[in-house]
Amino acid sequence: MRRLGSGGPELSVVGLGAWEAGGDDWGPNDSEQAVVDAIRASIEAGMTWIDTAEVYGDGVSETLVGRAISGLPDVLIATKVAPQPVGSGFRPEDVRSACEGSLHRLGIDTIDLYQLHWPDEHGIPIEDTWGAMSDLVADGKARWLGVSNFDRPLIERCLAIRHVDSLQQEFSLLRPDDRELIRWCGDAGIGVLSYSPMGAGLLTGAVGREDAGAIDDWRATEGLLRGEAFERALALVEAMRPAAHRLGITVAQLALAWNLAQPGVTGVIAGTRNDAHTRENAGAGDLDVDPAVIAELDALIDASAPG
Repeated sequence: MRRLGSGGPELSVVGLGAWEAGGDDWGPNDSEQAVVDAIRASIEAGMTWIDTAEVYGDGVSETLVGRAISGLPDVLIATKVAPQPVGSGFRPEDVRSACEGSLHRLGIDTIDLYQLHWPDEHGIPIEDTWGAMSDLVADGKARWLGVSNFDRPLIERCLAIRHVDSLQQEFSLLRPDDRELIRWCGDAGIGVLSYSPMGAGLLTGAVGREDAGAIDDWRATEGLLRGEAFERALALVEAMRPAAHRLGITVAQLALAWNLAQPGVTGVIAGTRNDAHTRENAGAGDLDVDPAVIAELDALIDASAPG
């Protein structure tokens, strides 16, 4: 367990990401009940929080999360509002309406962590949006506030209005670019939740060359399953296997453990619709990996860097 920033809640270091629960980008849900079971498995395994968003399956993820947590008041819920045209929008009235919609789908009275999903590109001042977010806390609609995919200057503009409780940022052995931003957040009392800590599944050891052609979700569309980036992921996984074997853990758990060892990181968001994978991911929170192993992984990043 770690505290989210200087004034946020205590969270398990591994939380469940519910992007996949929305279907769409990850392919349709074979069974909504199986998704609900996977969410409940995460709670049984010790995860204390779930991250979702209004745009995941156009509300489907939030609805399924709401079903799964019904009757479980101690689970913390993080969700997000996105800019238009994909999301509800960042005008103050849009933010309030989006919050009400998420509360309804989740079946709760207060969102524990309400976040801005990514920066707006339509000229809406972030000060107006963040002020509206602050009003939601004053009105009891949200407890803590965060941002996602923001850079330092944009975060600092928010800080001038109200403290930023968290930053949610993509961060993994494959995408370590924001290390300095994450460290700065830690120093500023801003919690950091890493998303895609397993490289969108490429650092689990379960995706090889022979598997790539059968995958038709967003990773194929975005080109993650071919070319230099994919070869780099495969090379990283093969280099990680000896360390994982020595420790008696999976490659996926090692990827999560590396992430959790980075300065500034509060927790990792591990997404899946599979209850067995959920339990495996939760187990990474109990690992105490030697700093020498973390240094070994850091060296792999440098060795595999493009160019």
